[in-house]
Amino acid sequence: MAFAPLGLVAAAEPVATQLSTVEGITEYRLPNGLRVLLAPDTSKPTTTVNITYLVGSRHENYGETGMAHLLEHMVFKGTPKQGNIMIELGKRGMNFNGSTFTDRTNYFETFPASEDNLQWVLGMEADRMVNSFIARADLEKEFSVVRNEMESGENRPTSVMYKQLTAASFDWHNYGKTTIGARSDVENVRIENLQAFYRKYYQPDNAVLTVTGKFDAASTLASIEKHFGVIPKPSRVLQPTYTREATRDGAREITINRVADTYLLAALYMTPAGAHPDSTALAALGEILASPPAGRLHKALVEKKKAASTSVWSFDFAEPGYSIFWVHLDKSHSMPEARKLMLQTLEGVKTSPITADELKRAKASMLSDIDNTINNAQSLAIALSESIAKGDWRLFFLSRDRVEALTVADVQQAAEHYLKETNRTLGQFVPTKVIDRAEMPATPDLTTLLANYKGKAAVTEGEAFDVTPDAIEKRTLHQTLPNGMKLVLIPKKTRAQAVAGQIMLELGDEKSLFGQSTNLNLAASMLLRGAGKRNRADISTELDELKTKLSVSGQGQSINLSFETVRASLPALMALIHDVLRKPTFPESEFVQLRDQSITFTSAQRSEPNAIASNALSRALNPYPKGDIRYVPSFDEHIANFKAAKLADVKRIYSTMAGAKSGHFALVGDFDAQEMQSAANKLFGDWNNKVAFKRAPKPASAAVPDTKLFETPDKANAIFLAGLPLAVQDNAPDFDTLVVIDEILGGGTQSRMMQRLRQKDGMSYGAGSQIAASSFEPNAQIKLYAIFAPQNRDKVESAMKEELARLVSDGITEAELADAKKSIEQQRKTNRSEDSALAWLQLNNGRTGRSMAFNAESDARIAKLSVADVNAAIKKYIDPAKLLNVYAGDFAGAAKKATAGK
Repeated sequence: MAFAPLGLVAAAEPVATQLSTVEGITEYRLPNGLRVLLAPDTSKPTTTVNITYLVGSRHENYGETGMAHLLEHMVFKGTPKQGNIMIELGKRGMNFNGSTFTDRTNYFETFPASEDNLQWVLGMEADRMVNSFIARADLEKEFSVVRNEMESGENRPTSVMYKQLTAASFDWHNYGKTTIGARSDVENVRIENLQAFYRKYYQPDNAVLTVTGKFDAASTLASIEKHFGVIPKPSRVLQPTYTREATRDGAREITINRVADTYLLAALYMTPAGAHPDSTALAALGEILASPPAGRLHKALVEKKKAASTSVWSFDFAEPGYSIFWVHLDKSHSMPEARKLMLQTLEGVKTSPITADELKRAKASMLSDIDNTINNAQSLAIALSESIAKGDWRLFFLSRDRVEALTVADVQQAAEHYLKETNRTLGQFVPTKVIDRAEMPATPDLTTLLANYKGKAAVTEGEAFDVTPDAIEKRTLHQTLPNGMKLVLIPKKTRAQAVAGQIMLELGDEKSLFGQSTNLNLAASMLLRGAGKRNRADISTELDELKTKLSVSGQGQSINLSFETVRASLPALMALIHDVLRKPTFPESEFVQLRDQSITFTSAQRSEPNAIASNALSRALNPYPKGDIRYVPSFDEHIANFKAAKLADVKRIYSTMAGAKSGHFALVGDFDAQEMQSAANKLFGDWNNKVAFKRAPKPASAAVPDTKLFETPDKANAIFLAGLPLAVQDNAPDFDTLVVIDEILGGGTQSRMMQRLRQKDGMSYGAGSQIAASSFEPNAQIKLYAIFAPQNRDKVESAMKEELARLVSDGITEAELADAKKSIEQQRKTNRSEDSALAWLQLNNGRTGRSMAFNAESDARIAKLSVADVNAAIKKYIDPAKLLNVYAGDFAGAAKKATAGK
């Protein structure tokens, strides 16, 4: 059954009413009730459209759990006018997604700014608001896709714990039910009920449309009025939800037993609605208690080797919700001892009060995250969606103001009121003679709360930036430092004066790094744990105060740094990076923590299907001797290497190998080029390597046709991976053709793999392919992947064989080629519009002596490809008989269940 399209004819153009403006964001309301937020940012050549429907799992009635999430899937199936929307989005190469949570469902599309893209997206969103098929045939196929998504979650211990922990915490409220819903509800939902749910909630008076990025506000508002204004305001009236939990009478506890290598402790505390001032204090309290390296839980458990790691999940819902504190253990830790220390730390704030320094660190971290969100158009659109779900988009800015105004007394009061035994779920109910209840305050009246709220001044805007390869190359400055390091600078005006940087230090050779992979990777991971006069906490605090994200990683023969910051912080950040790279302190205590965490996390991977299959495929396609820098260890070998690692060896390998002679530094954003050239020269110009860098060659491996099967007991989700090595370099014309083949086979939602496994057969939540090639020698790999229920392995295997055989025998169509070209073009434009990605692109161009002309030539070659060209390359390179296929899942368990059910 499908709905008849709504006639989009009106007597007069609807006129939007302007409501409020806060920090460059303006709200309008159409006569039909649709609210519109416009946040233009001309500095970024992309636009994000986000529509938020105020419907989530909170609004589901008995038997309807998972309905809001199921609708999220169904509205991608299309309308009579649009056809299949997921396919259409894929054809256009747009970055898109939909998500459902407790209080909202949202959909966003990010795309290169153009009138054509914007008009299509606005028209599509208006169309699917009221004209989606919601058809029985689509529902029958989507059942198994959603089931597969459920099964994927069941593989993760944290997901299982989260589901049961919240269920044990709520007696009546839907916050105790997961958004994905009960399996029985999803499998038995009546199409008529789903259609009624859709008609009830997918209406203009229950939606907020947000547009951020590059667009003209006046013409965009007119377009929104044109597309959405003709939708009539519904006659039905949505009733507010009114279920509230009674004040808790005592602690609760649950125990979960499953096959896994991960040990967890979690403590959930009930909290007020996200709009309440205490919610901000509790978020800061979560930072103080759980965030490494300064968090109290981290110090009490991780630093004392009682646990591997700690974290916190703080949720701001429209109605009273919860926060969850997590402690990750392995089998070497004592759970009773960790539990005791955890509860003493969480519920002992009354006797160990919050300090001013703790609050200062927490506020710096929270404000840094908020600033980074404001400075990113897509992130801002999605963040506003969460505030809309809480009740009003302006809560995003009000919450920031509350963070700035937080006092130690505020946080102390929140800790003492909410973090108490009677308000906690650890597992089981325990009676007590004296009940110290935590009363939930009423949700604030938002009209009164926000009546006179104005916010702060809007952030500075950047320039319009041309992302064509030729234009980028003209803006790029190249310099070689005295020691040989390559410097690439792209100065430009950006929103909030943002800057993104990438640094790569290439190190050693085959001989000097033999047997040193673990030590080199540990050395890279130690760099942010102590440098100069700073300890790990000092570095973390300084980065927050500088509004900077900085990460360091080691891989193969390189150490890589990536950062995002603002112009004003660059001098201090460069000084910090200088100490991180050239004055690391390698504290013994931090090394022990890192080693123990690495062992714990690697141990947990031994029972995970995805990790097992990925490791097996990588080992087979990289046939190097043990100890070689290119060798891929097994999990047991990884663990043995970590256990054998010594701090002295880690320090020695870094001091011997580190240097910038063969380094690369790319910077994109708002900065002075001469100042950064001088700073880079000061930081790196005299830093040479004791051992010269010589890249270990990595030619294509021989094909290893085989099928490997790995059993992972008690895992609800399985995975398929496959690999095909090819002797092709990324500068070969054939590689561009292979990129197109990959896009058609499994590169997006419109690909053959997704259409077969998800849209047609309904067996997989995610399936696709990837291609990568070396820039230094003929070595490429095509990889295929799909997740599925273990009982469907034979069907997945058969489907993949059929699709590959069809690709080889029949080739591709003109329509597929046109769609692939457009999608690749749009993806590359979007990638070049992201400053961090552009910095990485130019860094790698520098490694090979290339300019953006290389990228322009690649784009041109793809544009000229014909169907005959692509089909010839398929015949030349794609041989299904040479694939290495890997399956991991509980196949024996699935077979046993199938036999028992007969």
